[in-house]
Amino acid sequence: MAVGGEAPGAPGVDQQYLPASKAGLVTSRTAVSKVWATVQRQGGLGEIFYPTIGGPSARALSFVVTSPGRVEEFRVRTRQLDGLRFRQTFDGRGWRLTADYATDPARSSVVVDLRFSGAGKHGLYAVYDPALGNSRGGDEGRSVPGGLVATDGGVSSALVGDFTATSSGFAGVSDGRTDLRDGRMDWRYESAAAGSLVQTAQLKGGHTSLALAFGGSATEALATARASQRAGFGKVARDYSYGWKGYLAGLGAPPRVLKDPEQRRLWTTSALVLAAAEDKTHPGAYVAAPAAPWAFGSDDPSGPYHLVWSRDLYQIATGLLAAGDRAGAERALEFLFGTQQKPDGSFPQNSQLDGTPVWGGLQLDEVALPIVLAYQLGGTHWAGVKKAADFLVAYPGAPFTPQERWENQSGYSPNTIATAVAGLVCAASIATANGDAASARRYLATADSWRVQVKEWTVTSTGPYSDRPYFLRLTKDGNPDAGTTYNIGDSGPVDVDQRRVVDPGFLDLVRLGVLKASDKDVVNSLSVVDRQLGVRTANGFFWHRASFDGFGEKLDGSQWEYDLPDGSLLTRGRAWPLLSGERGEYEIAAGDFKAAASRLTAMTRSAGPGGMLPEQVWDLAGPGRPGTPTFSATPLTWAHAQYLRLARNLDERRVTEQPAVVAERYL
Repeated sequence: MAVGGEAPGAPGVDQQYLPASKAGLVTSRTAVSKVWATVQRQGGLGEIFYPTIGGPSARALSFVVTSPGRVEEFRVRTRQLDGLRFRQTFDGRGWRLTADYATDPARSSVVVDLRFSGAGKHGLYAVYDPALGNSRGGDEGRSVPGGLVATDGGVSSALVGDFTATSSGFAGVSDGRTDLRDGRMDWRYESAAAGSLVQTAQLKGGHTSLALAFGGSATEALATARASQRAGFGKVARDYSYGWKGYLAGLGAPPRVLKDPEQRRLWTTSALVLAAAEDKTHPGAYVAAPAAPWAFGSDDPSGPYHLVWSRDLYQIATGLLAAGDRAGAERALEFLFGTQQKPDGSFPQNSQLDGTPVWGGLQLDEVALPIVLAYQLGGTHWAGVKKAADFLVAYPGAPFTPQERWENQSGYSPNTIATAVAGLVCAASIATANGDAASARRYLATADSWRVQVKEWTVTSTGPYSDRPYFLRLTKDGNPDAGTTYNIGDSGPVDVDQRRVVDPGFLDLVRLGVLKASDKDVVNSLSVVDRQLGVRTANGFFWHRASFDGFGEKLDGSQWEYDLPDGSLLTRGRAWPLLSGERGEYEIAAGDFKAAASRLTAMTRSAGPGGMLPEQVWDLAGPGRPGTPTFSATPLTWAHAQYLRLARNLDERRVTEQPAVVAERYL
């Protein structure tokens, strides 16, 4: 037994963040508590975010149960309690552990209530893996009376509880998981230098609790953790639930069309997930997902899903409007035009929570959709709207976009053109209201021209999938009848004829009021994408996002990786539940409410444990049950926003986010 002293083996082994398939998201409604925790489908907590939702300060807080000579295996079940509270039950041979999670509304701390039965020959341990300041390396830690503290630069954490032993070590060398393989905690290292720190605490059996707090110093974090412990889990959990109940009360009742209890529960969960995805330091900054799937989990600092994308923010804001949270949508709009918009009027491909651009790409739909949102919220932010609309009109080659909505292709995209036409018509309406008739005429003339040409650029009459015309994902040259080829990317095939690549993105032409639902080319394109991209499962009908898509797990279920060779076909993009929602909105526009209701059912059934909607579900090729979540980003805020929109639209029997001024002009 090693007692005392400093842990050996610095800096230890770097480990990427845990799988992105979360079973829950925990954060209080208050702004003073700047901590978010994700619940792992595999058990315990995954990334814990502090002081913003833009970057983790912990990789994991997990639990280990031992018996003489070994670590116990277990089954875990996640149950959603009220609002964003979650309980996990771990069942092993002769023992059971329940863990209830909440965050303290008065402090930046996570609290866990633990009940452990069968403690006779079994040991219970908490294993905490900090990643302070959004970096998995450089954490140093030590034991203090009744707890463990860790520090990296200007961020510290403190884990406190009724501990019988503690230790700080380095991942894969002198950490608790390595130590506990023989069923005993032999190491009691009092401190560990900067590195890949892992801290371990032995807990008493029966009923106990933990508090994990964060602060600018170890002293602050320790005081915060102890204050949460003194308050007690019961009070913290009651205050936590009270805050979210107040939020829900302000939204009003769920849509009447949600007759199924599971649908009503997912409606509530979706509203809560969107609200929880907003940063508390930068109001209106909602992240794409509190998760980092596949190779993105190796990013240090964390990667693109923890950033703000104007496209996703438009989707989130319209979801908030559908839920009844107009104030949240207005904060998102203020962030777009007050913080994120660039001086030239465009919007970055993505940005930090303070608006600082990260990736350098340009996507014209991300310039247009903020304009649409401004119109939907009453025509505010005229100065920013004008800059964005002027950028669209003047951009060389527009509506050819350097990137369309799936990021990795340039061209004439029907989806991008739909958003650009709608954005310019909305901008013209706002210009007129602000007395700028000249700008209004210029925007409308451009929008009309692009609408007239959208089929010339993107509908093929010579493609292999139908004798009748159908929309393509995009064209590289504006000539959809030409056999121009391009590389798909994400390990997909090379030199693919553009007439063989389709996606459902053309449906935004209908949703945004640019084309009628009965348009013959739209109707024929539906049958094409159903045959080429549709996936029929026991949970409902889903769609791949595009032909030959490789953005997803490998066929054996292992993770997608960076820089996979073109044409290697190593990975496969699975089906996206949010596309079922987009199809449902089209069907509402077409008057087929029964079909639209079936899309809502499919989305409901696609949810994972804790009601979290995934980015993707398994298709018919792969290790998972078709129609259930993959290891993609879960919860995906866009998917939850789409669920809220589809339910609201079904209830009102119309596409509520369709800009009236666009529909009046073209439909």
